[in-house]
Amino acid sequence: MTTLRDIMTTDLTTTDPRATLKEVATLMREQDIGNVLIMDGDQLSGIITDRDIVIRAVAYGHDLGSAATDYATGNVFTMDAETSVQDAAKAMADRQLRRLPVTDGAKVVGIVSLADLATRASGGADEQALQGISQPTV
Repeated sequence: MTTLRDIMTTDLTTTDPRATLKEVATLMREQDIGNVLIMDGDQLSGIITDRDIVIRAVAYGHDLGSAATDYATGNVFTMDAETSVQDAAKAMADRQLRRLPVTDGAKVVGIVSLADLATRASGGADEQALQGISQPTV
């Protein structure tokens, strides 16, 4: 059984809750990534994506010096590293998640994206997740 630990990206880009939108966007550009985990010490307090910055802040003309946490998704859904890829794909589909932080106990140890499902997993996990994510929300 392939688990999240087998396919997750472990090179995480994180910031603290005091980071501004501009600082987060700069991190994304420098690392060529689309999301940053917001960590309060060892605790995951949020995740912000490039889309969050554009749709929730820039589109409304908000100051790029604003706190990134104001535009991040809080109460982030995570799954344990030993979770099967198929179970994770189902959870991602059900919750319409494109990115899934992975934990070992209470510690964040990685992240799995749709791209990871497509390139590192077999068995159609990427298709399953994408079908759920692509469904319109009610």
